[in-house]
Amino acid sequence: MKRLGVISMVLFLALSACKEGTKKSYLPESIGAINNLTIVIENDLWNGEVGNKIRQHFAAPVVGLTWDEPLFNITNVPNSVFSGALRKTRAVLYVQKDSLSLGHIKTDMYATPQKIGVIKGRTTEEIITNLDRKAADIIATFKQQEITAAQKRFLKSLNKEKALENSFDISLNIPSIYKVGREEDNFVWIDHQIPKGTVNIVAYTMPADSFKTDSTLVKDIVRMRDSIGAAYIPGPDVENKITHMRTEPAFSPNVFPAEIGGMKAIEVRGIWDIKNYPMAGPFLMYIIDDKENDRQLVLEGFTFAPATEKRDYMFQLEAILKTVKTNIKTKK
Repeated sequence: MKRLGVISMVLFLALSACKEGTKKSYLPESIGAINNLTIVIENDLWNGEVGNKIRQHFAAPVVGLTWDEPLFNITNVPNSVFSGALRKTRAVLYVQKDSLSLGHIKTDMYATPQKIGVIKGRTTEEIITNLDRKAADIIATFKQQEITAAQKRFLKSLNKEKALENSFDISLNIPSIYKVGREEDNFVWIDHQIPKGTVNIVAYTMPADSFKTDSTLVKDIVRMRDSIGAAYIPGPDVENKITHMRTEPAFSPNVFPAEIGGMKAIEVRGIWDIKNYPMAGPFLMYIIDDKENDRQLVLEGFTFAPATEKRDYMFQLEAILKTVKTNIKTKK
């Protein structure tokens, strides 16, 4: 009996230790608006060359917008006040003079999900060198975290319409505020109203061999966009004028390699306008090499929001388009 008592006591203490360990490892949920970044840095560094280098990287203009908007909205604080709610910020950049020279990324230190980019150096020059070396990786990590956070918010209320599934056998996690506005053979247009305009998603397919050579890729993309705009996206009525969406002739779009839904893709960012009418805005397009279905799947998001900042609208569209899944009917 005594032996059983000792065993029971050992089990009780072990369970208590496990519970205590669970309590110690608990992290609060991170906070912060999408694309907000807290930078922990002393004022003398922030107001000098280091601060300029940080702004060069982390407040650089987003590619493909109609006017300059920064990658992140930045709040800078000295280390002495980095406590309480500030420590729960989802994205943090910690910059400090130290006896070490390094640059790395830490995960979930004070909250979850959370990414903290850490840059240290013994001198101003070392800090700047480490910023140049690690900034791209840190920005990519922050951006992916923000995309995931936005996608998680979509799940609270999703659009249930079946236009994309019926037309292309695909799904996107689209917030319920978006509605199908046009559905035709090989073309679906989904949008939602914002205070000064609309945010839009269009989808269509092209033959698998539509883009044969790199040397003509940009011209082929522009030609494709303009033909779709002429066929499906009309502009306002103007007497004796033909109006429709096209790629802004004065600005060549930016093209990058990408991977979407496990498939190779091309990311295209640029400016659209309306032929013969003063309307314009940014667009983001993914041309997805859907080998399984022997096609190029084209997903595009574009915003019309005159005299309004558009970064966050375009970021939401990017997060939506990156949720694409193909062959939905087969997988059910």
